[in-house]
Amino acid sequence: MRFGRCRGSPTCVARLRRESFRVTASRYGGWMTTFDLRTLRLRSGDQARERVEIAVEPLLLAGQAYEPRPNPAPAELSVTRASSGTVLELALEVALEGPCFRCLNDAELPLSLRLREYQATRPEGEEERTEYLEGDRLDLSAWARDAIALALPDQILCRPDCAGLCPVCGKDLNAEPHEHAEESVDPRWAALNQLRQE
Repeated sequence: MRFGRCRGSPTCVARLRRESFRVTASRYGGWMTTFDLRTLRLRSGDQARERVEIAVEPLLLAGQAYEPRPNPAPAELSVTRASSGTVLELALEVALEGPCFRCLNDAELPLSLRLREYQATRPEGEEERTEYLEGDRLDLSAWARDAIALALPDQILCRPDCAGLCPVCGKDLNAEPHEHAEESVDPRWAALNQLRQE
């Protein structure tokens, strides 16, 4: 990281490092981490790498909360300044913990994310700007949360071959594999049952 105005003073460098990060309450009631790009003092052709810890909001899926672990999540932010704009890269390792979609037991989904955004010096369209940068302040929490949501599979499972819950008695089929005898069909539903089999 470049701290030219500090002239090597450890106290000044520590103060600037603290000023670059801001953790504030978010509109969802949790916390969000932002990073002030002005503290990097980059010129065209310069690059800076920073170890950051990002507060990530839990994700709500199908009425269930999935907690990021660890939280705040350790990450590495890379900022490259070019004459035409700024390239932002984020490397993030995080896991989501919550109920399995099939059996409701504890499930963990590890994610390894490599993200990239671009902000043009004079953006002319949406493709030349990032929604996570407002002025010089980069919203790391929103960037990480959106990337996690986009990386999710169709279902979060405790294991790939999870058998789920029995539709008749509700028992966990992973712990107690079983089948129920075919029950006799009410004769009033016989016609509908015939249509279903066809």
